Amino acid sequence: MRVVVAGASGYIGRQVVAELNARGHGVIAVVRRQPVENTFLAARLHGADIRVCPVDDPKRLETEIFAPAPVDAVISCLASRSGQPADAWHVEYNANRILLDAARAGGVRHFSLLSALCVQTPVLAFQRAKQAFESILRADPQLRWSIVRPSAFFKSLAGQIERVRSGKPFLLFGPDDGPPCLPISEADTARLIADTLTDTALHGRVLNVGGPGQPITPRQRGDMLFELAGRPPRFRRIPLALLHTAVHGLTAVSGVSGRAANGAEFARIARFYATRPLLALDPASGEPSAAATQRFGHETLSTFYRQAWRHGAIDQALGEQALFDRNRTRR
Repeated sequence: MRVVVAGASGYIGRQVVAELNARGHGVIAVVRRQPVENTFLAARLHGADIRVCPVDDPKRLETEIFAPAPVDAVISCLASRSGQPADAWHVEYNANRILLDAARAGGVRHFSLLSALCVQTPVLAFQRAKQAFESILRADPQLRWSIVRPSAFFKSLAGQIERVRSGKPFLLFGPDDGPPCLPISEADTARLIADTLTDTALHGRVLNVGGPGQPITPRQRGDMLFELAGRPPRFRRIPLALLHTAVHGLTAVSGVSGRAANGAEFARIARFYATRPLLALDPASGEPSAAATQRFGHETLSTFYRQAWRHGAIDQALGEQALFDRNRTRR
């Protein structure tokens, strides 16, 4: 198949490109800029037809991506870098909608979307934007579609590795063990996304998916890291009231300060992940349920932690949404 991957330079997008190449598909990797200075990214995209094209430009998508030769499928791995409302709606909704329109006009038969499990209960701007585009895709009368909603990625749970390594306590929000999730690796996520192209059982489906094994709480993640450190677990608890206060205080002045508005949304993001399980909702009860969450793949968080402890968390920078990453980067 000839497949366009939008967001090909992102955390999951580049892994999807590598997986598709390994399966023998012809891949057009749509990126913002050529990866000439990023050897890791260049290696991930090796073998793909790399095209620099803004996905929010319908004319360039038509002439540079879809017109030169027929395209069978599109995979969108587009995602907001910051989660801030303006960026979220521009990327998660507008850019995806422009891409969908261009794909439809170009005669594409299938569209696979990388979404997120958290859109089941949308309270954040990026979640609402994702859900809004999901609704448009699912209602499309022309295209076959698949939506992949992963639980937490390994990178999202890597931010406190260096804290523990340097002798600091593991941070926990609230009085209990914290909300559970079913972590899934980028490679397993990419394999599932690639499967949606050819597995008819995955067509027309929303896949609420996590990795293998049992749900893991923040407390258990801390225990895993201290075991690697060879030290007794040590935790520092951050009261949830601090997050609530930050949200309310910054929201109160967000109308007169753009920085405060961005800070309020970041605080809401932090509060969401500190309090909400990343599990599929049970159809009957409406509550998060491990049993309702589809398991996929074979890579585990414990194995990832061991490798990251020994060799560093390669390619796991958290970007603007990092809470604990000492090497926080803005890309």
